[in-house]
Amino acid sequence: MSEIENKAENGSTEIAGEGTAGEAKDDKGLGLGVIFFIIAFVACFLSGTLLFPKLLYSKKEQPFNFDHALHVGEAGDCETCHSLREDGSFTGIPKLATCLDCHTEEPLGETEDEAVFTEEYVAKEKEVPWLVYSRQPDCVFFSHVAHTQAGGMDCVSCHGHIGESTSSRPYEENRITGYSRDIWGQNIFGIKKNSWDRMKMDDCAKCHKKETGHQGYCFQCHK
Repeated sequence: MSEIENKAENGSTEIAGEGTAGEAKDDKGLGLGVIFFIIAFVACFLSGTLLFPKLLYSKKEQPFNFDHALHVGEAGDCETCHSLREDGSFTGIPKLATCLDCHTEEPLGETEDEAVFTEEYVAKEKEVPWLVYSRQPDCVFFSHVAHTQAGGMDCVSCHGHIGESTSSRPYEENRITGYSRDIWGQNIFGIKKNSWDRMKMDDCAKCHKKETGHQGYCFQCHK
């Protein structure tokens, strides 16, 4: 073999060796990139699901604790306090006048909450500034009579088993929209297990579609 051929063969071997080393180096860099991406993804995912809701929502307490189970036991049903007017419209959160049908300036119990209610609201004839979990935007019209009487729906379908609760849970307010977290739902991804887990427009449309075959028209709910 000539000297030129030997040099050419040796040169090819050197180039091949350099290529193998370069490929190994590139694989190592790619592996580190994948690991970095996974770590960054997990960090972003955890901060988005755990930290973001804490930043987005502020927790507020109700003026005092309200025992629904106690009142349902005394009144018998939801309609005693949450009634419908003659025109079918909903009265909403009971006014102080409704409470005074049973309550007086003398506490009906020995709890601290009863004392607060009696001293701060009954004695001063002052309405209780309840924070409404189900408050919708002003442009939304919802007919309770159409759903509970005409549709035969139970309150639990939208409000859950609140009538069985003995304490008032914190009110979580969206710092951007000012509405309760109950509207979007507790799950940051909007996933729900029960019909009462959230109160978004999509939920109403799906329920209408299922029950009536049509999701309804805009003007039926938006005025």
